Amino acid sequence: MAAGCLRPGPLRLLRKPRKGSRSTARLPPRSCRLKPRLVQPGVQEGGSGQTQKVGDTTLCRIVPTPRLPTPRLLEPRVFFSFSLPRPSPWPNMILTKAQYEEIAQCLVSVPPTRQSLRKLKQRFPSQSQATLLSIFSQEYQKHIKRTHAKHHTSEAIESYYQRYLNGVGKNGAAPVLLELANEVDYAPSLMARIILERFLQEHEEAPPSKSVINSMLRDPSQIPDGVLANQVYQCIVNDCCYGPLVDCIKHAIGHEHEVLLRDLLLEKNLSFLDEDQLRAKGYDKTPDFILQVPVAVEGHIIHWIESKASFGDECSHHAYLHDQFWSYWNRFGPGLVIYWYGFIQELDCNRERGILLQACFPTNIVTLCHSTA
Repeated sequence: MAAGCLRPGPLRLLRKPRKGSRSTARLPPRSCRLKPRLVQPGVQEGGSGQTQKVGDTTLCRIVPTPRLPTPRLLEPRVFFSFSLPRPSPWPNMILTKAQYEEIAQCLVSVPPTRQSLRKLKQRFPSQSQATLLSIFSQEYQKHIKRTHAKHHTSEAIESYYQRYLNGVGKNGAAPVLLELANEVDYAPSLMARIILERFLQEHEEAPPSKSVINSMLRDPSQIPDGVLANQVYQCIVNDCCYGPLVDCIKHAIGHEHEVLLRDLLLEKNLSFLDEDQLRAKGYDKTPDFILQVPVAVEGHIIHWIESKASFGDECSHHAYLHDQFWSYWNRFGPGLVIYWYGFIQELDCNRERGILLQACFPTNIVTLCHSTA
């Protein structure tokens, strides 16, 4: 048989059932059965079929369809996990400040790639991968903020644009813009924004508005130049921390954890108001859930619960304290913050002042008991 040809499947005898009796037709092997539905008479989904009827007997030959190779895309810089954490915490999701600084220092010398994350997991095997990924993303964002200004000077923008034009002039299909972003150590989506703005300034009469730029980044097919559209698309799908795709992923993960928290509150039969109900009552700054009947956690009274689908490092936690948590405390009293991917242990220092930190939904909740006497 020639190379690449398929070997025909075995002939199977299918007997015609009698009226009123159960079918005794034999099914093809499990490897050939994907779904019980037939696409065409004699053709099973997932393979091609040939039938021949001889009297009351039907001969069926099933030939499996060859599996086509999966198209190979550019490898994303960091993979994302959409699975929700278990209600119980990972043993080492709460890190000391020294442990966190050791991980952060390790990230300084590695590029934000999937291989770097794997090396990080090998170096810190006792840490949760979700925790490492969250720290990984936050540290990279801090680095981008520190170096943001130097990439937005007029000289840098013009240099990047000319390098882009020279690159696509030689090979428009090559990931020129993505490689440029990696070379200068800048987020691909932000580099795509710089080049897109510069391109529109050159080809449009009026300066592009921010809404137009955002719309084109969300849907690169709106970009009038096909080569640039492809380059922008490559940057967006290969960016681990910035861009519309990452924003959608973060929003979805945050919403999923809020749903998880809601389900856990319902399992505990706790009465609560969610953020939408509080907004309808006229509150401007609201936590995710307010308990209509307060509870006690580890000896502390809790009136509200806030869900954070991230790791609580020093920078983000202090920002949340200033912008959200103390406002909740002023309006509703003491509350609980759940950092689902862990936090720095030393940050849990405001318990006596009314803000408690946890890495999971608490299991030792004490509720009010009504006396029947």
